[in-house]
Amino acid sequence: MKSIAIGAAILLTLGLTSTGFAKSLIYCSEASPEGFDPARYTSGSTFDASSKTIYNRLVEYKRGSTEIVPALAERWDISDDGKTYTFHLRAGVKFHSNDEFDPTRDFNADDVIFSFERQSGKHEFDAYAIGASWSYYSDVGFPQSLAAIEKIDPLTVRFTLKTKNAPFLGLLALDFASILSKEYADQLVKRGHVDDLNQKPIGTGPFRFAAYQPDAAIRYEAFGQYWGGKQPIDDLIFAITTDAATRIQRLKAGECQIAVYPTPADIPSLKEDREFKVLQRPGLNVGYLAFNTTQKPFDDPRARRAITQGIDKKAILSAVYQGSGVVADSVLPPDMMGFNRVLKTVQYDPDAAKNAISELGLAGQKVTLWAMPVSRPYNPNGRRTAELLQADLAKIGLNAEIISFEWGEYLKRSSDPAHEGAVLAGWTADNGDPDSFLTPLLACASVGGNNKAAWCNKDFDAILEEARSENDPKLRASLYEKAQQIAADEAPWIPLANGLITVVTSPKVTGYQIEPSDAHRFDGVDISD
Repeated sequence: MKSIAIGAAILLTLGLTSTGFAKSLIYCSEASPEGFDPARYTSGSTFDASSKTIYNRLVEYKRGSTEIVPALAERWDISDDGKTYTFHLRAGVKFHSNDEFDPTRDFNADDVIFSFERQSGKHEFDAYAIGASWSYYSDVGFPQSLAAIEKIDPLTVRFTLKTKNAPFLGLLALDFASILSKEYADQLVKRGHVDDLNQKPIGTGPFRFAAYQPDAAIRYEAFGQYWGGKQPIDDLIFAITTDAATRIQRLKAGECQIAVYPTPADIPSLKEDREFKVLQRPGLNVGYLAFNTTQKPFDDPRARRAITQGIDKKAILSAVYQGSGVVADSVLPPDMMGFNRVLKTVQYDPDAAKNAISELGLAGQKVTLWAMPVSRPYNPNGRRTAELLQADLAKIGLNAEIISFEWGEYLKRSSDPAHEGAVLAGWTADNGDPDSFLTPLLACASVGGNNKAAWCNKDFDAILEEARSENDPKLRASLYEKAQQIAADEAPWIPLANGLITVVTSPKVTGYQIEPSDAHRFDGVDISD
């Protein structure tokens, strides 16, 4: 196909050229990646740029669904007691190469064991972990669940669990479980360049990392030896465009063929324009305001409930989401198993909230309010949401100062249990299991990671542990209903909204699907002339 102007400009920016016969697809993404080693991070934009393009996992989710399908493992066996998982690996899988690394062997069991063990905190892996924190590994409870990983033979790996864990197979399909090359890692350690694991990634996935111009563009090339077959697209380019309106302008100008998260106000006109395809689906997500429950005044659940009582969620939904979301009452989205449909929640009553704040001696208290710097389906406009929250807080007697940071810094700082104030954040399910919400976001072990409320409730944790050990879906659902009620009563954060996922594409794009997890995948995607 003929290269469009922006494609040529981006390739020149990256110091690369493209042949006139190569197919190029340009994706207007919403944020820069924090790096290219997905195990180090928790952001969806980072996963899109790394795990979804460069890497594979033992098992993965079927495109467009949460069904688990074989990937680097062709098949697996689960013991009768649910504690042993044996994976039979795919033979002949090739790793990528770059200017400094040319693999001498195919993917094998050593790569699987290395990819997990390096996140375990064991001293023998310290050399691979310089400057890294393995938040996701910890947040989903891997240290508590995993007893051992064993190499049975070069193409067989066995995971042994301490206790039965119903969501375990789904965890192995998550981004942190991406498989890296141990051979590449060992070479980098010998050369003293271990950070290249994060900056010059090597994987087995459908696209090979080619170049990155920070905050501008990323270029990938289709991997010709990909075990799943070479992709229709030769060059995949992420054009990093943080402003939602600018993404749509670039799409209209032909400067990209896929753009995510338009402003809600633009969606009706885009739907009427035959030059574009507007794809939408309900997201398994929730946008929320997390209180740091270790600091005053948020350490008092009475204060948290009073603030919750003073927030007009419907006004936020009207002003920010404009038809692309619904009011959230629970920490779980409504389409997820175990959603509590009879949840007892704090109702909006600003007068009662003002009185409660006064009775607690908090009138005039200054608080810090964090505004997300990027748009997401669970929060299309973090700054506007923060301003509305600020106004609501003023009405009940609290003075809120709004702060923000660049996205990577925002995520890093807000995960620190010592951060000040209340943080606007959100989460989209990586799979269809409630544990993928409740454990990483609110479990005690997740404090210092994705538990931005730094909230630890032993009764809540005990319910999650019981649910993980239960295979009966009805019993698991009833346990999650109880967990949601504890969270509603304790109010570590205010659920604000469940958002609708919207992606706009050129009609020339085929094969693109919106994922339930709001991931952006380009395997199987094509573009016509």
